[in-house]
Amino acid sequence: MERYYPVAIVTLLCGLAVFGMALTVAKTHSKTGIHAPTMTGDPLLERAIRAHSNTLEWLPIFLPALWLFAIYWSATWAAGLGVLWLVGRVAYFVGYLSAPLKRYPGFFIQTVAALALLLGALGRIIYLWLA
Repeated sequence: MERYYPVAIVTLLCGLAVFGMALTVAKTHSKTGIHAPTMTGDPLLERAIRAHSNTLEWLPIFLPALWLFAIYWSATWAAGLGVLWLVGRVAYFVGYLSAPLKRYPGFFIQTVAALALLLGALGRIIYLWLA
C-alpha cells in the first residue's frame, strides 16, 4: 500500500480544501448577516455557496478517477494530476468569490486534470479487460 501514499495525501488535501471552503461559506454568512439556512440575499454569499457546491459536485467524478488512475496507471502521475485538479479548484473558488467571470481559468485547469484522470483510467481498464 506504500506506493499510494501520494494519492492518499492528495485525497486528504482535497478534504482540507473542501473544509476550508465550507468555513469560508460560514464566515460569509456571518459577514453578510444572512444566517443559515438562508442561502440568498447577497451576491458574495451566493457565489461562495455556489463555488463550494460546485466543488462538491466534482468530487464524485474526481476521486474515483484519481484512485483508478493510480491503480491502473501510476500513483505518481495520479497524484500530480490530483494536485493540478486541486490547484484548479482553489483558483476557481477564489476567482468566483471575486467575480463570476474570474472562475474560468480554474475551471479549465481542473477540467483538464479531471478528464485526464477519468479518460486515462477508463481507457486503461478497457484495454486490460479486452487484452
